[in-house]
Amino acid sequence: MNRPDPRPLRIAVAADLAGREYKHMLLPLLRGHRLVAGVVDVLPRETVTYPEAAVAAANLIKHGAVDRALLICHTGLGMAITANKVLGVRAVTCHDSYSLRASVLSNNAQVLTIGQGVIGPGLAKQLVTEWLHHRFDPVASAAGKVALIEDFERAHSLKVHEGEAHHADQP
Repeated sequence: MNRPDPRPLRIAVAADLAGREYKHMLLPLLRGHRLVAGVVDVLPRETVTYPEAAVAAANLIKHGAVDRALLICHTGLGMAITANKVLGVRAVTCHDSYSLRASVLSNNAQVLTIGQGVIGPGLAKQLVTEWLHHRFDPVASAAGKVALIEDFERAHSLKVHEGEAHHADQP
């Protein structure tokens, strides 16, 4: 059974100095792919730090300007940690196909982070290409778990904004 290609995605791409080479390598791949509707090069200056880049890209997702973001630094870890601080954003570092697939299908992660110092350029291209083909199914069994994450995030956000910061294990 042939399924039609999924809807093309709007993608933000950002990198710090340690990920700049892969960013320049991956931008043409994304811009030329049939599953990409548009690419935003986030903070393209040479001196951007990974926290600045990650927050800027994650905010584009939060506000609906893009569907997903690809973030590149030395390991991918700092970008993921920072992007996850933005309400409503789920970022993961993936360096293998299995984790990449699960990050989208099971966790509805909108942000992929990779490490230029961790994987080779061929694998980076392969993972980004695979990532474009994966789509979260909002009626799959994983959707209930993602909804629980979103519920917790909203409830926690309300408590913090109301000045009632509680530990997660407190009622």
